[in-house]
Amino acid sequence: MGTRVRHISATLCAACIATGIAGAALGHPHAFIDGGVDFVMDADGRLQELAVTWHYDPFETLYTLSAFEIPLNAEGGLDEADRLELVRRLGEWPEDFDGSAHLSVDDVAVSLQWPEGVDAHLVDGRILMTFTRSLETPLEVRGRDVEVGFYESTYFFDFTVTLSPEVRGADGQCAARVIPFELDQQLARFQTMLLALDREETPETENVGALFADWIVLSCE
Repeated sequence: MGTRVRHISATLCAACIATGIAGAALGHPHAFIDGGVDFVMDADGRLQELAVTWHYDPFETLYTLSAFEIPLNAEGGLDEADRLELVRRLGEWPEDFDGSAHLSVDDVAVSLQWPEGVDAHLVDGRILMTFTRSLETPLEVRGRDVEVGFYESTYFFDFTVTLSPEVRGADGQCAARVIPFELDQQLARFQTMLLALDREETPETENVGALFADWIVLSCE
């Protein structure tokens, strides 16, 4: 499983709490997104890209549509022109975007390309967005420890894996499973502190979102 941050020790948790909270650009968490990550293999069985799904919570959906000045139609959905405008606006990624999908192989972080192929729809009153993150070079992963953390590092967005991960193009040679986040007492106390922040504040702790992450493990024969 590797020495992942999800196995954080009580000592580190205590350090997080002791660090306290400092003002910054965002607040955490104020948006809740479920979805997941699929693995896309190339013709040689190497990992080529990650396919990411985000399903916004109802409040963040309304907040986003309002911020983008995109109206709902009489049926409570989006006209096609407005849907395409939503796709365009969602594809304008901030400079500090860190992806929500954090890939490592044998405990070494693997760089991913900027998101591509953005698409979005309104499903049951919630924005459903998909996009891909390609590896710079397809990677041989057979017999290696491959993990993806589904989180946003500042914890402004609270991500939860709700879709079973798929492995596309592996011809049955690979399987993926989810390791859900488990809240312990130390992290529960820290999370309570985070929830008290407003939208303009953030914790000082670096990469705090990883502490609350679901993880996806890929195994290939």
